[in-house]
Amino acid sequence: MSQTYEIKGAEQSMTKSCLFIVVAIVLASALAMDVEAQAVRGPETVTVRNGSITLHALLWRPSGHGPFPSVLFNHGSGRTPEELKRLGSYEQQAYVLGPVFARHGYVFLYLFRRGVGLSADQGANAVDRMNAEFVAHGQQARNALQLRLLENDDMTDALSGLAFLNALPEVDAKRIAVIGHSFGAALTFLLAAREPKLRAVVIFSGAGYSWDRSPELRTRLAAAAVDVTAPVFFIHAANDYSLAPGKDLDARLEQLGKPHLLKIYPPVGHTLDEGHGFLYLGVPTWEPDVFAFLTQHMGG
Repeated sequence: MSQTYEIKGAEQSMTKSCLFIVVAIVLASALAMDVEAQAVRGPETVTVRNGSITLHALLWRPSGHGPFPSVLFNHGSGRTPEELKRLGSYEQQAYVLGPVFARHGYVFLYLFRRGVGLSADQGANAVDRMNAEFVAHGQQARNALQLRLLENDDMTDALSGLAFLNALPEVDAKRIAVIGHSFGAALTFLLAAREPKLRAVVIFSGAGYSWDRSPELRTRLAAAAVDVTAPVFFIHAANDYSLAPGKDLDARLEQLGKPHLLKIYPPVGHTLDEGHGFLYLGVPTWEPDVFAFLTQHMGG
């Protein structure tokens, strides 16, 4: 049953005043959002050299001169034509992340490794190579190739992106973090074992698809934990392909006495694909936690 209330006299005047206040707040918020949007510079398409390989990346910057903290982002293994239709391109997803990090004061480099997105003309991507290896020689051969890519081709691409960030005049080379998703999260963890100067590492849905299929990958990442010095934040949605990577590696860092954090968020969407894509689908959910973590370990 609905009820109607009539406002009279002073109450009516107060209501009008409240309405004016609400309108003022809304207008101020809209203005602040507009100023915030103007404060983000980019994206700029940049070239990242890795020997004979010419990679491309999208770069976002905060306004001002810096020096700023920065983030290198490592995307997944690439996408088949079917996955591009179903899940969309990495270029589209870069536009989801870049402005968020720039608004928080970070230079953000979304590097497209060989065979992917803006670097599609630089050879086959990891997923196509692994799929072909699986068809030709089976799961174990795919697992072995995956490790070779993580340790070699994709690793050198990521290292080139890190070197690019280090060389930017507006970047504070003492405040660089690396964030990775899926295959790129496994790559990020291995990169962190090689780069002791990193200040923070964030792992989204790390190796969620491959973890249960590759004992070789599990063994390699567990071994890499010994050499990781930066604090690591493991993130999964509850409906990811697997929660074991974050849980197991977080437990491994705990065993080693290394700084770590694990958070399993509620399911996003209804499918495993959507859960695995929490990085892109759940920005408002993870944003406060991730930037609190980065601020804690990298400064403002």
